[in-house]
Amino acid sequence: MSYSFVIEPLLFFEFDSEDEQLEKCKEWGLLSEKAARTKSYAYKGNGMNETVNIVGFVDKMTAVIEFGNKQRHCIHPSFLKEMQASTFGQRSASKADSEDDSPAAESESASSPDAAAETSAPESPTASAKAEAAAAPAAPIEASGEAEPAKPKAKKGKAKLELPEEKVKMVATVQEFTTVPNHFSDTDDEVVIYESVKIVEPEELELGAAWSSHSNTLKKLELAIGDTISFEAKVAAKKLTKHPVPYKINNPSKLQKTEA
Repeated sequence: MSYSFVIEPLLFFEFDSEDEQLEKCKEWGLLSEKAARTKSYAYKGNGMNETVNIVGFVDKMTAVIEFGNKQRHCIHPSFLKEMQASTFGQRSASKADSEDDSPAAESESASSPDAAAETSAPESPTASAKAEAAAAPAAPIEASGEAEPAKPKAKKGKAKLELPEEKVKMVATVQEFTTVPNHFSDTDDEVVIYESVKIVEPEELELGAAWSSHSNTLKKLELAIGDTISFEAKVAAKKLTKHPVPYKINNPSKLQKTEA
């Protein structure tokens, strides 16, 4: 069984670990700061009450949830948070009794956050999808006021690059030195964040930002912010904890400072 109201994400960041999911849910206010584990959530829209999991995000204000049938759906985190209340849906039910079914009434209710929740089988799946997609890719609206089926728009720069599996020759510029927590050690890990990262051989490929461990080999170069280096390494799509850096440089060798 598939749900017709679903706004499927074309491109999104899937969580690499439970720690990343935990951090994002705290940022959205779906978990308390003291929470040590993630959890499932209740989806109560479109006449449903189903347990769903948060599997990733499109951007800071658009979560991606997964239903039991494996369909994925874009939703505003605040709306999902409202669904967790035991009273969710009751307010909408009382409003529905007092409102008529005219297009004007539907238009007014669509502008209210409370009216986004449905408590029975929907007459128009696209109306509920339109309410949930406030921060997600929007559905085009005809002059008549009727919404077309939601079609999420791809966000530029969100697609994951096809990274080579073997070692490649690269160049990068040092942007920052920082540390990240290590749950298996009493001390934090030292890392280097790079900008203007590019694969130059065998084929040129712009990566943008990347990071690596601040290893003893790197420390011997006595790098400073702004230094540009060339090296050979493997690169993987692995986000740096608490930083918007999507790629990790593994085991760099043949390191050499170059002219900026």
